[in-house]
Amino acid sequence: MKGIDAGTAARTIALALALFNQAMTMTGHKIIDVADDDIYQAVSLIFTIGASLAAWWKNNSFTAAAKAADEYKKQLKSGEIHSEVK
Repeated sequence: MKGIDAGTAARTIALALALFNQAMTMTGHKIIDVADDDIYQAVSLIFTIGASLAAWWKNNSFTAAAKAADEYKKQLKSGEIHSEVK
């Protein structure tokens, strides 16, 4: 599921629910009773969980020292500079 944004996931879930609901209606079964507010809350929860995971996973540098360290790491990875540590 890497690379799938929250909007795509929400639309896919909504489509799956709509298709399932339509199939149930066509076969004479009870319709899924989903209110707009329920969908909003589910999408909001998914977005909150996604944002929380992204904030937890990513390196969030706020201080000048942390930003300088990020730039140094970027230069080391790109080969612009070489580490003196052996």
